[in-house]
Amino acid sequence: MPRAARAWLLLLCIAVLPACSASQYVKIRTSPKNPLTETLQLASWYGPQPSERTMLVLRKYDLDDQLDLDSKELLAKFQQCIEREPSAEKLHAYAELSYLAAKRAEKHDAKQALDFYGASVAYAYIYLFDDQHAEWRNPYDPHFRGACDLYNGALEGAMRLMQKQGNLAPGCDCEITSATDTWDLRVVSCGTAWHDDDFEKLEFCSDYEVGGLTNQYHGYGLGVPMIAVRKSHPGENATEKFYPPGLSFPVTAFLRLLPDETGTGAGKRHRAVLELCDPLSSTDNWVGARRVPLECDLSTPLAHFLNNPQLNKLSTAGLLRPDKTAAVSGLYMLEPYQPGKIPVLMVHGLWSSPLTWMEMFNDLRSDPNIRSRYQFWFYLYPTGQPFWYSAAQLRQDLAKVRTAVDPAQREGSLDQMVLVGHSMGGLISKLQVVESGNQFWDAVATKPFHLVKASPETREVLGGTFYFHASPSVKRVVTIGTPHRGSKFANNTTRYLGRKLITLPAMLMTGSDELRRDNPDLFRDASFQEAKTSLDSLAPDSPLLPVLVSSRPAPGVHFHNVIGVLPEGGIVGKFAAGTDGIVSYESAHLDGVDSEVVINADHSRVHQHPLAVLEVRRILLEHAQTAPVGPPSPFHFAQAPGQRNFAPPPAPPVDAGHHQ
Repeated sequence: MPRAARAWLLLLCIAVLPACSASQYVKIRTSPKNPLTETLQLASWYGPQPSERTMLVLRKYDLDDQLDLDSKELLAKFQQCIEREPSAEKLHAYAELSYLAAKRAEKHDAKQALDFYGASVAYAYIYLFDDQHAEWRNPYDPHFRGACDLYNGALEGAMRLMQKQGNLAPGCDCEITSATDTWDLRVVSCGTAWHDDDFEKLEFCSDYEVGGLTNQYHGYGLGVPMIAVRKSHPGENATEKFYPPGLSFPVTAFLRLLPDETGTGAGKRHRAVLELCDPLSSTDNWVGARRVPLECDLSTPLAHFLNNPQLNKLSTAGLLRPDKTAAVSGLYMLEPYQPGKIPVLMVHGLWSSPLTWMEMFNDLRSDPNIRSRYQFWFYLYPTGQPFWYSAAQLRQDLAKVRTAVDPAQREGSLDQMVLVGHSMGGLISKLQVVESGNQFWDAVATKPFHLVKASPETREVLGGTFYFHASPSVKRVVTIGTPHRGSKFANNTTRYLGRKLITLPAMLMTGSDELRRDNPDLFRDASFQEAKTSLDSLAPDSPLLPVLVSSRPAPGVHFHNVIGVLPEGGIVGKFAAGTDGIVSYESAHLDGVDSEVVINADHSRVHQHPLAVLEVRRILLEHAQTAPVGPPSPFHFAQAPGQRNFAPPPAPPVDAGHHQ
């Protein structure tokens, strides 16, 4: 097999196989995950059974032989024992017996099951928070965690029944009745940047098993982790247009009995609220002066969103049909815009999409120190087109997002943006922080820009590509596995195949033909005129790469670099020693950067490697300590969206001489 063909085959294997393996992010469990399954023998053939400690309480009060009674009758008798002599032990037993009664009733009487679940939640809540029992509450006793599990399990059971009744959404009301008490329940969204209109439906994290993310982040406490699926709605604000369709976000449901109404007794009526909390905003809740950790799941809602099969098609579509993917290209947010938080914009590479960042995003977002200071944005672009066109589009899209989220130019955190680029995305990112001057144009052109013969549309694209200012918003760039000096795998064979397979947007094709026809001697190297695809632009002889390598970031911009290198040995190592399989160390290395690390990883995984994640985390923590967040810089995207922020030089005076 010719060496060029082997190179293409290796590129194909490294780029495609990891994407295929991650296409199934979640699958439905055969039965929901439930921490009470073993404790209460929920899956046993003889049905749910009380725990031994609850049986002890029943024997103590001569009620153990009445387990076969009607559940309401047994609970009413047990309630009399609590009224005569309240104790935490009895409250726990009552919550457990109510939960078991709900499990038995839900097969034939949904309303009765809902009432039993509600009573179980309420008594577990009283056990955990009523000051009357604070002296005897022992956080080291397994009963304490058992009460938490009863609270969570019963609340989830109640919510499933409420969902079937259509009462599980912000603004819904529900009534729950026990043997002796009634609760008026209202569902509200609480402490979240999402609003009520965003909730299309709620699903339970316990129904899903995550398979597409290596690490799964689950916090332990009180509440039911949920998946909220967002819907588009009338009256969306300017930032909501950056949300992708079908977005899922994490929610924790927490049932709160309102103050001074946690007592028990026949005929009492209470009020309660079911709070849909945002665990990304806070992993704690408060009951009085007591901090209560929330049970939360940050990974399952993310995996649920990523499981959309349409997302997995973006990588190939963006490479082969950039003309068709232009409509969905742009900047995306997976969370509401949050003033005061520094944006981290992640830019994917060739034959890829924002999905490639989800491992790193999942890990970084799980860190409360990162989550409290940063918001993560993602850039989607057609990877089949030359990277310098994508860089120009990113400049325009950054202008659009700034206009949308901060039209008054008052948000200082937006002037501390961090770009993280993988592979070709690193080149696109670096092009956001350098000054073009004339150096990029001079590297390819034989005459000044003003002498170019072209339509206004073509001049606009060409000017925006070669003339630009460094973005004052971006203060730090991290490039990972980036071919700063090109890649030998962008060779004659792969470039030929790319031109045959990749369909570029009509605007680029028409403009290229127009320039060739009307300016036959415009470019120094005819091969640049033929550089129609991203593979062409990544070739080692690409004339813009040396200019970009030698360009220094603007003053005040910090630059970091991560390089992947495969270990020698094995079939892959034999052909790829000193490279990550696609990019050589020599091409990826940069002098004069703030930091550079080398990781044993291949090209498609280097940005997902734990050491790369830790390095980005270190950089972000360093940036958070040094980034001043104040008024925005004086010059900042003052132009309208789509307008270049640096004009090509004007035509010189008549006697100014010839262009050198």
